[in-house]
Amino acid sequence: MTPGARLSAAIEVLAEIEEQRRPAADALKAWGLARRFAGSGDRAAIAGLVYDALRRKASAACLMGADGPRALVLGMLRLERKLDADAIARLFDGSGHSPAPLEANERAALESGTLAGAPPWVAGDYPEWLDAHLARVFGAERAAEGAALASRAPLDLRVNALKAERERVAAAFAHLGAEPTRWSAQGLRIRLDPQAKNPAVHAEPAFIKGLVEVQDEGSQLAALLVDARAGQHVVDLCAGAGGKTLALAAIMGNQGQIYATDSDKRRLAPIHERLARAGARNVQILTPKGVGDVLADLAGRADRVLIDAPCTGIGAWRRNPDAKWRMRPGALDIRVQEQAALIERAVGLIKPGGRIVYVTCSLLDEENGDQVRGFLARHPDFIAMPGAEVTRPLGERALVFQHAALMTEEGLLMTPRRTETDGFFVSVLMRRAEAAAAASRTQSDVTEGTVTEW
Repeated sequence: MTPGARLSAAIEVLAEIEEQRRPAADALKAWGLARRFAGSGDRAAIAGLVYDALRRKASAACLMGADGPRALVLGMLRLERKLDADAIARLFDGSGHSPAPLEANERAALESGTLAGAPPWVAGDYPEWLDAHLARVFGAERAAEGAALASRAPLDLRVNALKAERERVAAAFAHLGAEPTRWSAQGLRIRLDPQAKNPAVHAEPAFIKGLVEVQDEGSQLAALLVDARAGQHVVDLCAGAGGKTLALAAIMGNQGQIYATDSDKRRLAPIHERLARAGARNVQILTPKGVGDVLADLAGRADRVLIDAPCTGIGAWRRNPDAKWRMRPGALDIRVQEQAALIERAVGLIKPGGRIVYVTCSLLDEENGDQVRGFLARHPDFIAMPGAEVTRPLGERALVFQHAALMTEEGLLMTPRRTETDGFFVSVLMRRAEAAAAASRTQSDVTEGTVTEW
């Protein structure tokens, strides 16, 4: 397919998404099944165009003065792909299967259109109803934070410390341009051009041998901040496919015990094969059976409980851009209730001095700070650990990370704009029995802008 034909296909898919109210992935799959002539490269290119148009849906519509599929693709080419009007006109020339030539008003918008004076939800490309929620967290910076969430995410890998060192794996992925991540000592990053398709990492020998897993650096950091240690009992309460479970197993060096469970056993299905490939041997998978609590025997025994809570997923919009336009206010209310119930469940598992690590991939205070404040009001025997203590597992990177992330009394918030990761909130909640000692250690370990490892 020619570049122009791919643009026509992207416009067609966007129309299907709008008319049928269906997820982008479903519309793209249906388009490909109906057009077997399109090769894998064509399908990947069309998907890239569709997702980029969805990333810039609000700003593209504002620039073009129209919100139809064709206008969104035109605006995206100008705003996201950075093409000028002449370059776009060469693609929209009406020849073959290319889109019809530019009309005068379209050319004028591409040449002189501007986002100056656009409201934050347009400049930041997010739904208008979320503006007040994001203003609570970011104030005047919410448009910039939203724009960063609309950018394309890099491909991050986590080196499996049970089997390899980062330098060895980096060499194995040198042909893909892998480079060390900024914060995670086990991370590698592959930066992708706007038109590049994701490399077939799952077919790489290093992946097949279990030397590496695909995991955003923010997710890697969330696992590190659990501060799990060899010999401990750690519960992963929302383990899902096992990304953070695998990271915890490597952090603990296969010593101690991790109990991985999830409310939906279907989400646990991939974890078995992933554990075997990674060589993680200190994990018990506790599959819910519908009768009784599979964690009942762990009451009061856990050193750490990780809650990777179900949330609105705003922090992952870079990877799933159509989700933000399908999200509705009612979804937030449902998630808030689920999160509160999970934190309450964790209380009964923690032994004296243990920690609950509450994590979301949301940027909303309703799911983050509000949840922590509500929990602390209900449980005065817990405190939210101070930022310097929470970030201590990052070693020499801790202090710089504290300045990059948004630090509050309840926890820390990572965003694409601040930390170049997906959006993640992390709060570490500790029983007061250990609070005084931890606070004392923090004061002695952080002096004159340095962090002492201990």
